[in-house]
Amino acid sequence: MTGRLLGVDFGTRRIGLAVSDPDRKLAFPLATYERRGFAAEGDYFRKVVESESIVEILVGLPMHTDGREGVKAAEAREFGAWLQTVTKLPVHYWDERFTTVQAESALWEAGLTHQKRKDRRDKVAAQMILQSYLDAGCPCDAGAGPLAG
Repeated sequence: MTGRLLGVDFGTRRIGLAVSDPDRKLAFPLATYERRGFAAEGDYFRKVVESESIVEILVGLPMHTDGREGVKAAEAREFGAWLQTVTKLPVHYWDERFTTVQAESALWEAGLTHQKRKDRRDKVAAQMILQSYLDAGCPCDAGAGPLAG
């Protein structure tokens, strides 16, 4: 399957976004969106989908370390369902455990200041989530990802 994917690192204040290349080999950080309410977000995501030629969406699913889904995972699934309604595109979910920590570590090692790390962390986490999904072969029926029970 081909076509660009949009990777989403869902958060209650910020949402990190990443995109894949059309052949689904590489993920690239795109943007960090500051949340402003569902009406503004609907417009924003429809524009991103159109301008980036997105055909599917991947939402990171924050899982507990033991693989269980909790409150944050339920919020991410709810957001994903809303995104599917707003964009009319298929939405998949993927285990995002530790991606924000990995993103912060990578940015720290790059020598970025606290503010620059904060500005980039969510979109780099989205890139890591999306790249993990691409590396796994984009398994549409994978549930929540490589560590799902």
